Amino acid sequence: MFKTVGYSQLPSALQHMMERSHSTVAPVMPRRSFLKMTGAVGLAVGVFPHFAAAQATEAAVTGLKLTEQPSAFVEIAANGEVTITINRLEFGQGVQTALPMILAEELDADWSLVRSKLGTNDMAYVDPLFGMHLTGGSNTIKNSFTQYRELGARVRSMLLAAAASRWDVDVSTLRTEGGSVLSADGRKSGYGELAEAAMALPVPQTVTLKDPKDFRIIGKPTQRLDAQAKSSGRQSFGIDFKLPGQLTAVVVRPPVFGGKIASLDDNAARAVKGVKAVLRIPLDRGAEGVTVIADGYWQATQGREALKVEWGTSAVEKVDTEKQLAQFREIATRSGPRHFDADMAPLETAPLTLDAEFVFPYLAHAAMEPLNCTVQLSNDRAEIWMGSQSAGLDAGAAANVLGLKPEQVVVNVLTSGGGFGRRFSSSSDTAVEACQIAKAAKAVGIDAPVRMLWSREDDMKGGYYRPTNLHRARIGFDRQGNVLAWDHTIVGQSILTGTVFEQYQVKNGIDAATTEGMRNPYPLPMRLTVHHPVANVPVLWWRSVGSTHTAFVMETLLDDIARATDQDPVAYRMRMFGSEHTRHRDALQLAVDKSGYSSKTLPEGRAWGVAVHESFSSVVAYVVEASVVDGQPKLHRVTAGVHCNLAVNPRTVEAQVQGAAIMGLSSCLSGSEITLKDGVVQQSNFGEYTVARITDVPEFDINIVPSADAPTGMGEPGLPPLAPAFANAISRLTGKPVRQMPFNLA
Repeated sequence: MFKTVGYSQLPSALQHMMERSHSTVAPVMPRRSFLKMTGAVGLAVGVFPHFAAAQATEAAVTGLKLTEQPSAFVEIAANGEVTITINRLEFGQGVQTALPMILAEELDADWSLVRSKLGTNDMAYVDPLFGMHLTGGSNTIKNSFTQYRELGARVRSMLLAAAASRWDVDVSTLRTEGGSVLSADGRKSGYGELAEAAMALPVPQTVTLKDPKDFRIIGKPTQRLDAQAKSSGRQSFGIDFKLPGQLTAVVVRPPVFGGKIASLDDNAARAVKGVKAVLRIPLDRGAEGVTVIADGYWQATQGREALKVEWGTSAVEKVDTEKQLAQFREIATRSGPRHFDADMAPLETAPLTLDAEFVFPYLAHAAMEPLNCTVQLSNDRAEIWMGSQSAGLDAGAAANVLGLKPEQVVVNVLTSGGGFGRRFSSSSDTAVEACQIAKAAKAVGIDAPVRMLWSREDDMKGGYYRPTNLHRARIGFDRQGNVLAWDHTIVGQSILTGTVFEQYQVKNGIDAATTEGMRNPYPLPMRLTVHHPVANVPVLWWRSVGSTHTAFVMETLLDDIARATDQDPVAYRMRMFGSEHTRHRDALQLAVDKSGYSSKTLPEGRAWGVAVHESFSSVVAYVVEASVVDGQPKLHRVTAGVHCNLAVNPRTVEAQVQGAAIMGLSSCLSGSEITLKDGVVQQSNFGEYTVARITDVPEFDINIVPSADAPTGMGEPGLPPLAPAFANAISRLTGKPVRQMPFNLA
């Protein structure tokens, strides 16, 4: 059986981060440890590998961290091409363009010659704030903005110094422009001519960054570097990766989470042409499975279908959706730990009251590219290729399974076709499962790289999910809409309990991922009680995490209060913001102004819907137009006001808001839920699990509030306010509140 990665096995930087809740710097790795790791896994120094040790020494001498060393991030070829390594996973959010834009800005590179590539589990590629490899929480641009600016400025400084030495002039007389160094007397050298000499120079410890008013790349709408490859079908994803002699493995998993093999007849499977092995392996959460290893995916799946497996599930809980909802409703009546604890006495005398119950189902991540991982083993080394949101954590878990040291495992991060949180689990289940298969294969004499590949059905039925959540609220307010008391209860599984984050993110029995988004930015007298029942369904963060349900509850209930007191929902929110929360105000006002809200007449049968929400330090406001067609909700137009501070690439921001909004729309549509019967997930593919089709997609108008402040996250904030804005429009049409997702207008 494999072990999950424990707290003591995490990078020390992550442990320190968790102890402080957050960190402002990543620690410097001791030179001995650095050389040991880079000796095992290699250091990306592009065309200058012989300078790696010198710059490692420089790091130890100057105090520069590995995340600040240009040699790990920048390659300049003789023809002037600049290749920038990305310290994250690219899975559709656009960081493979935005991060190069940031670095190229300070480098004064010729953007037409800029390229990008993904990194590994090398320590240089940890998040500079958190000290661990992490793509999540919409933190890439937020946390690496200054890092990549400084990297670019350092390389530029070294290029200037190299040119000054070559021409024997004072460096202050030189300038850079479009990938070249220029002298006052008219001499010019391209970066490619100077690169080798420049990279041999000491790395400057401090650099001066540009004034934002001088930006020529940052802030400009820019086509993504991967746009042509993706639109033409030439982009390679993890699922496409192939090594010479590579085999493919698929797994049959128990129908109930945690089930074990009672009996196995694999004779027919072994007889399938191309099948190399049929092996029992341990799976995530104590389950067992059977892997079929074959020449290709077709042969492997044919072998899997020929298996005869009987499962032992008597020892595990069999969750049933209907019974679980009844259980959650009973739990909601109990007292429990409280996140907020305002006085509820005014509820008894409030002129107006409102009672509401909300139900949110399990949701699948449903990324277009199913999970996959390729593993190649040698006697003292493992190399892994996968779309990983946390390459370091996955490498540690893989080492644990394989009996190797972490420095003996290399994780090559590959472009992924979506993920929405699924490619980062605390147990590193994808990497662990693939390594269990590779280890079992090697034990029976198979000496070949093995690609583990999930099918769409595996992905849909095999977990993890956004948790089911039940909300109950009782609100007392006056005829002016002033909330006097708000008594609220949430019942739902904890995401962080049982993970490496539990000790610092679960306080007083309350998971912070469940309550994020409640109350703020509104100054409400709220008592918030939280219950975390345990259920045999694996749960995980899902794009925008707790805000997927808390935003819906907050923004629809505020609309209910506004309607009950005959107030315009925009004016009511503006009043609730008070003199604070200017970013919320600006985002909402921009959406209102651009939509024509209250200044234009909507077609008959349509209504406005409004919502605004902050998540991951960014604010998104929506004003939508919706109708009800043949008893079904229909979204026609979405106008967004976005406040993410400085927008590095406005095109990326627009794309992220559209994509997040469409994902939020999907969760509103009938059939967008994961349900269980006797412990078995009932959905297995997109024919049974609804996602928005092109005919569902509305017209979009995305508008960004101008700002020069340091950028905040954009991968997730566009999702939470879409559903409540849509629901508020439907409620105005039907006169009935929408309390359930997906929407049920019956």
